[in-house]
Amino acid sequence: MKPALISKKPIYPTSWQALPVGEDMKQHVQTSIETSSRRFFGYHLVKLGCLSSQIDLPECAIKHIVNVVDDKCLEQHQNLKGGKVIAKSHELPFSENSIDAYLLAHELDFSKDPHQILREVDRTLIPNGHVVIVGFNPFSLAGIFRYLPLKSNKVLREARFFSSMRINDWLQLLGFETIEQHQLVFSSLLFKRKSRIFSAIESFCRQYLPIFSSIYVIVAKKRVVPLSLIKPKWKPSPKFSTVGASVRTSMQKNSADSR
Repeated sequence: MKPALISKKPIYPTSWQALPVGEDMKQHVQTSIETSSRRFFGYHLVKLGCLSSQIDLPECAIKHIVNVVDDKCLEQHQNLKGGKVIAKSHELPFSENSIDAYLLAHELDFSKDPHQILREVDRTLIPNGHVVIVGFNPFSLAGIFRYLPLKSNKVLREARFFSSMRINDWLQLLGFETIEQHQLVFSSLLFKRKSRIFSAIESFCRQYLPIFSSIYVIVAKKRVVPLSLIKPKWKPSPKFSTVGASVRTSMQKNSADSR
């Protein structure tokens, strides 16, 4: 297993068009997250990264949206919905327990240190807050074909391709509980062929071959164990038990014996 921390950051895509069949992938992700976003409540939703900021969530109850992007992304996409904050994903300018939900669309796949990004998300997310992580599946055709000597998209070749099992392990160590997971796009992603969301092939692969999906979506919830004092139900037994006979009965018995 490759280490999570690397010395050189991969090429970061500033739009979905930089990825093969990017618009098709974006549509799949939006449709998958749409139902889950209805359960998000609170005041602040942060879209982390340039790809995340381009995803629309009209069904989400959280209306205050903050896009955390870099200078290059902001120059190309000035019409982003919501507020804009120029910052790095591994150094978020938010206070602890201040964000209600996060969206990370392939942010870990193009990061230098994914552990630090998740630690920052955990630090700033409120208890019972939600985080949505979209990633590339290394066991898919796209994960296999990127190692072949074929002329393909350079950005996709540099993607990290962390498995969903590995992401779930990281989330579990931070105290998150995975409540949903969706498998999307059963194709190589290297050929410009659109994949219909509700096609028969997609439905068959989603039901019987989920491990070979090109993209996965993980929805997790931050769980915090309360440090409240719990009183024990059992009661400690006394060290000495009382005698059944009273003192008066004992004295009457001794006087009768003396007679």
